[in-house]
Amino acid sequence: MIIMGIETSCDDTAVAIYTKSIGILCNNIYTQKIHSKYGGVVPELAARNHLKKIIPLIKKSLIKIKKKLNDINAIAYTSGPGQINSLIIGAIISHTLAFSLNIPVIPVNHMEGHLFSIMLQKKKPILPFIGLLISGGHTQLIYTYKFGKYKILGTNIDDAVGETLDKISKLLGLDYPGGKNLFKLSKYGTKKKFFFPRPMTLKKNNLNFSFSGLKTFVTNFIKKQNLNNFKIKADIACGLEDAVIETLYIKSLWALKKYNINQLVIAGGVSSNQKLRKFFYKNLKKNNIKLFYSNKKLCTDNAAMIAYVGAKKFFSKKNKYVLNDISINSKLSLEDKI
Repeated sequence: MIIMGIETSCDDTAVAIYTKSIGILCNNIYTQKIHSKYGGVVPELAARNHLKKIIPLIKKSLIKIKKKLNDINAIAYTSGPGQINSLIIGAIISHTLAFSLNIPVIPVNHMEGHLFSIMLQKKKPILPFIGLLISGGHTQLIYTYKFGKYKILGTNIDDAVGETLDKISKLLGLDYPGGKNLFKLSKYGTKKKFFFPRPMTLKKNNLNFSFSGLKTFVTNFIKKQNLNNFKIKADIACGLEDAVIETLYIKSLWALKKYNINQLVIAGGVSSNQKLRKFFYKNLKKNNIKLFYSNKKLCTDNAAMIAYVGAKKFFSKKNKYVLNDISINSKLSLEDKI
């Protein structure tokens, strides 16, 4: 059975094709570079570019695996969370194709995709595990009992980690995507030159995240600095990176110990950070906890994870997905049923 995945939750247009027997046959991603000059994603532009690129990307994917559209047996698409304008494009294209082909169409939670992208790797965790989802809009700790059953242990109560990094990077004069460029800059910084707060880490077992205070602290600190000095900017980036990594680690360890779980899966765009991975691996190993993460292409938004989760959902509930209604929810939670 061949399943096509379509991902359009933000500014990446992605198409992947998956089979249960072989795995991912192709995973194509088009990153919209137009947003860099605006310093962030412009929703209307993102949706327009999805509409422009999605069909050519579908054709490219089919050509790559030497298949025709009629060979596709089901289509999975991102139904949320994400930018509503972007989600609509992916949903309408998916339902239109499914209707014309008379095949099932499967809505997929974007965060569930991130969480289970690890299952496309050779090194896989055994359920249950704790998941740390760290992206532009989400910072969450998830107790993953089994596929389809999740408990959110902690979440960002204000800015997510990715948003915080992007906002500080702007103040440092870095281009979009800010978080990625801030991490690059931090490599030139001196460790512990500047120490920034580790928010909400004094009260043990509070698993929620709050990065707005850290953002304000660093913002006020930056206003007093000479940003014409490259080294000062690099030291600030390094200090912020360390504060974020240690905060994420402390909370993750609390969750792992509280629920007596010895496996942590980190997922989402921020999880591609090498410094974060090394810090987590080194310190979790001391606690006899295994760390799992996907390769970089599967950390960022992609359709491979959507196709995989779509396949899992389809094989568990085949009859449910025969041309069902369009499902879109920009605020979709992992605890919501779709």
